[in-house]
Amino acid sequence: MSELGDHIYDRARLKGEFRLRSGAPSSEYFDKYLFESDPRLLREIAEALVGLLPAGVELLAGLELGGVPLAVVASQVSGLPTVFVRKAAKPYGTCRLAEGGEVGGRRIAVIEDVVTSGGQVIESCRELRSREADIATALCVIDREAGGRENLADEGLDLRSLFTMSQLQEGRAADPARS
Repeated sequence: MSELGDHIYDRARLKGEFRLRSGAPSSEYFDKYLFESDPRLLREIAEALVGLLPAGVELLAGLELGGVPLAVVASQVSGLPTVFVRKAAKPYGTCRLAEGGEVGGRRIAVIEDVVTSGGQVIESCRELRSREADIATALCVIDREAGGRENLADEGLDLRSLFTMSQLQEGRAADPARS
């Protein structure tokens, strides 16, 4: 496993009883807020995410809440503008789903922290597409390998992850003292 993977694993892996957004139980959890609140680690992650961007992307879209800090720092690294995508448009103020700019007609890479089933990414991409956004790629830090990649592919979305759960776990299997 890479040094970045080691840092993420050491900083954010928790053991216990957890319920994932998908509803599935898990004895292992990666707390994205632990890696996103560490400025050096967040910068390393954002630099790696920028390396996964396909050509022609015009705009980054950070999904509420965990994708927002990743998108902001990736924006700083890449020079691409970013928008912040809510789970639902506010019923007041601007009443927008995506804050920070227009999405219509723009080639967008959606950024999420951890993908399990891909449910929130799919919902958000459907909403963005209903506003004429051109989305083909979703980036994430960790793919939990629980159907997200396949579910996103069914929606015409390519999931590009820095790490899969297997990669993070395999790195620890090679060094049992660190697991």
